Amino acid sequence: MDTYGGNDAYGGGASAPPGSDGRPADGEATPHVPEEPQAGVAPGAVAAPGGPASAGTPAVPAEPASGTAPGSSDPASIASASSGPASGAPGSSGPASGAPRSSGPASIAPGSSGPASSEPASPADAVPPVPPRTGVAALSPRYQVGAALALAVVAVAVCVHLGMVFLHVAPANTVSREHGTAVDEWVYPEFEQNWKLFAPNPLQQNIAVEARAEIRTAGGEVRTTAWYGLSAQDGRDIEGNPLPSHTQQNELRRAWDFFTASHTADNRPLGLRGTLAETYLRRIGELRLDRAGVIGDGGTLERVQFRSRTTAVPAPRWSREQVSLKPMFRVLPWWTVEQDDNHGGTR
Repeated sequence: MDTYGGNDAYGGGASAPPGSDGRPADGEATPHVPEEPQAGVAPGAVAAPGGPASAGTPAVPAEPASGTAPGSSDPASIASASSGPASGAPGSSGPASGAPRSSGPASIAPGSSGPASSEPASPADAVPPVPPRTGVAALSPRYQVGAALALAVVAVAVCVHLGMVFLHVAPANTVSREHGTAVDEWVYPEFEQNWKLFAPNPLQQNIAVEARAEIRTAGGEVRTTAWYGLSAQDGRDIEGNPLPSHTQQNELRRAWDFFTASHTADNRPLGLRGTLAETYLRRIGELRLDRAGVIGDGGTLERVQFRSRTTAVPAPRWSREQVSLKPMFRVLPWWTVEQDDNHGGTR
């Protein structure tokens, strides 16, 4: 039997059914011979007009083979339909006829949501843990309010202190004249600012304050003690002490400066400040003499007296300035001690 093109329609040889040997039977149309596929077009796909078929362009179905009637239930057709859409059918996303099937996941048509991914989310997509709160933010609301109030009190105290010190060291102005008493009570004696070291004419003298007392003994006798160097005692307490107290450094010195600034050259007080300076200096003398044990057992402190011994600082060797090193004394009158200030009153 002759074959069309050397092979029968089924590619099977002598067992092909009649009328399917490649030659058209009587009354049948000439079978359609497919054209050679264009470059880039899968086998069995028909290129769309205007260019080659692409993956997103539906293929044009081929003409049915010769001998197959429309709607025929040919076994090959049934097998093809059961395995998936025919090659080149509209809407088909599978490979063309004759191409090997891919073992990977099926392609998703445009606009389709596709199957949900079963892969776990990457660490970058995970929500980072919230760090724990620290500091004030970790406190409860009640303690946060308490901390805010404490901070506000400290801030107000610092502002008031800076304002008082500024008014103390600033030149005289309306505010310092109006509230000078309040400023002095805040500054003295702990926060005093002394700028004499940086003055155009710094101090060039050494001033030592001394005191003596008049004691009535238990037997009724009255005796006068020797001069006690109060400034010398402060010097001994400060020397070699890495952290001397404010009292050792400034109490007696500031009391003497307060006295000289509020008294005339003949030791007369200038108003109430002069009287206050006398009381302050007398109380310092009473306390220090009592601590030194000059009163004795059964004795009574009757009066105290102060004096200052001033000596000039020697001039340097390269200077031609002539300075007298002879000490000068300023002796104050005797001050009577109140009975309440003796012993228990002065301790």
